[in-house]
Amino acid sequence: MMARVSPRALCAASIGFVLSVAGAKAFAASVTDDTPRIGSTADRPLVCASSWMRWENFKRDFISKDGRVIDVGSADARTVSEGQSYALFFALVANERAVFDTILHWTEDKLAQGDLTSHLPAWLWGRDDAGQLRVLDANPASDADLWIAYALLEAGRVWGERSYTARGAMLATRVLDDEAATLPGLGLTLLPGPTGFHPAADTWRVNPSYGPLQVIRGIGTRLPGDARWPRLAATSVRMLIDTAPRGFSPDWAMYRANQGFAGDQQTQAESAYNAIRVYLWAGMLGEGDAARTELLEHFAPFAAHIERHGAPPERIDTQTGKPGENDGNAGFSAAAVPFLAARGERALADAQAARAERESAPGYYTSVLTLFGLGWREGRFRFASDGTLKAAALECGAGR
Repeated sequence: MMARVSPRALCAASIGFVLSVAGAKAFAASVTDDTPRIGSTADRPLVCASSWMRWENFKRDFISKDGRVIDVGSADARTVSEGQSYALFFALVANERAVFDTILHWTEDKLAQGDLTSHLPAWLWGRDDAGQLRVLDANPASDADLWIAYALLEAGRVWGERSYTARGAMLATRVLDDEAATLPGLGLTLLPGPTGFHPAADTWRVNPSYGPLQVIRGIGTRLPGDARWPRLAATSVRMLIDTAPRGFSPDWAMYRANQGFAGDQQTQAESAYNAIRVYLWAGMLGEGDAARTELLEHFAPFAAHIERHGAPPERIDTQTGKPGENDGNAGFSAAAVPFLAARGERALADAQAARAERESAPGYYTSVLTLFGLGWREGRFRFASDGTLKAAALECGAGR
């Protein structure tokens, strides 16, 4: 069990950050702050609360004093950039700036060679065969990079810190430059990383869960001068729909130029631990999001499975709709809660929340899904239709 992050952790390295790349100030100056306040949308109101015990437990169990999110049960004591990105988001939601800075400093120092404005973070850090802690795979992961950029841009907005804004803007632009490609017949598309996902001249491998629409829209809202963000949002919606012919999203899919999407042979077109996030992201979309109704309806078979079986499937063949033998764990149920609630299926949502609550010792990934799903259910945060974050602790002055 790891030591809990101290709220008084030093953050001078991040607050005093001096941008090393020319033009960062121009990025920061281009960011807008004309955003809706809490209560200005039809979303259910946020709820002020004095403490967020799941987040406190996550910090205690998985975050080291220096800001590293550790998958405690893994053989190599691994840290993935995804975990760092989610922790930044939760620290922002909790209005814990010192914790945010500690996590950010470790992420930038260890995964991005000390400079997020110049380097995309490596996706995997851990213990090598010689027992040394280091980067184990330097290839970035675009989902983590999007979440980090989003967290930085929103932190810059709500905390009035321009160094966050500048870093977030430059990281977001690097994602589009290095981790997206214009696919013939589809358009600008997010790839899972800079290398390894273009196996043939006319073929690309994609992950539908890597591009949460609210994150893409939120970055575009902060960076209105870059017209690529609305284009990326549009192709991401098409990817979500076209890769799920039976209403279940796959973990991975293939795209062939001017032919469309096909099942991923490597994973046998399976829906499992990646794809569960597709329903989570869809359920948390702002009520005014243009794609919300279409996605909630398209993935209705996921809700129907839960109604019939009492839990989400751990695995399902997305080409046939045939589920595997096992139910998904508590994290799967937590991830389903916003989706079911958004569809108006309150009883099902309540039952899945209760199932998630019964998990006594969740691991890293289950804990993350639960923080998202049940944190949303408790009214700790919402996303506006333009992707802007609305967090109760930020509005109520809670946190530290």
